[in-house]
Amino acid sequence: MLPLLSDNNRLRLFSGSANIPLAQEVARYLGMDLGPMLRKRFADGELYIQIQESIRGCDVYLIQPCCSPVNDNLMELLIMIDACRRASARQITAVIPYYAYARADRKTAGRESITAKLVANLITEAGANRILAMDLHSEQIQGYFDIPLDHVYGSPVLLDYLASKNLRDLVVVSPDVGGVARARAFAKKLNDAPLAIIDKRRQAHNVAEVMNVIGDVKGKTAVLVDDMIDTAGTILEGARLLRQEGARQVYACATHPVFSGPAVSRLSSGMIEEVIVTNTIPLDHSKQFEQLKILSVANLLGETIWRIHEDSSVSSMFR
Repeated sequence: MLPLLSDNNRLRLFSGSANIPLAQEVARYLGMDLGPMLRKRFADGELYIQIQESIRGCDVYLIQPCCSPVNDNLMELLIMIDACRRASARQITAVIPYYAYARADRKTAGRESITAKLVANLITEAGANRILAMDLHSEQIQGYFDIPLDHVYGSPVLLDYLASKNLRDLVVVSPDVGGVARARAFAKKLNDAPLAIIDKRRQAHNVAEVMNVIGDVKGKTAVLVDDMIDTAGTILEGARLLRQEGARQVYACATHPVFSGPAVSRLSSGMIEEVIVTNTIPLDHSKQFEQLKILSVANLLGETIWRIHEDSSVSSMFR
């Protein structure tokens, strides 16, 4: 009689094309190789995915952030999930370091789609059994899934780096009212640093008008904290206002460096001492600049994958 697969031998790790370097780092942390997968594109643009080893009865983890090109990477993730389901994987976990369409998480006007929920439905219907996501734009997205979801945070990586810099007179700043809970949690772990809030009025998508600062920032080192930086309009205007209010230095921290449109020119304008992000989204050379610091979340994701596989606590990592 052939021996059954042990739980450790059931673990399989595959990567989509969105961020292969991050997936390779995760694999190294886990002491394993990425599984072989054939990926190609037909002349009309259709994607083809084939898993090139047996995964029958295995616990499969698919690493794929849904970053730009968003629709291509999301579709690739769905095809990977479907391929694993049809290959009789025991459990399929979609590891999504960056979750696309997360900002469309509610209706703000008539006849709008709640696209964050639609994407959750697509991933679930494709055959995923579990989700591992990092720094979702809003906590409510966890409730959009009818399957288990583990939500992890990039803040430990960002906090460790800030602590190593020994910055003095810190004040943590939320760039808008919606990010207060995130900034408060960040401030608490920085030795209960004081909190300030930027009051913002948004005129249109990707356009923000900063109004005033709630809190004392004069003579302090201000740390702007957000989940993502897209066009950097909010961060730049926030930094400019903090300077006007007397902040000595301004740092910006975010987990996801989306960096669309004019983001690089805005962030490298000299208004911000350092822009600290993680590698949930790969940045090519054209999106890197002198003030940018990229930190890796590979070990954090690798440890989370191992804990899920071993049925251990994930939340205890963040206490």
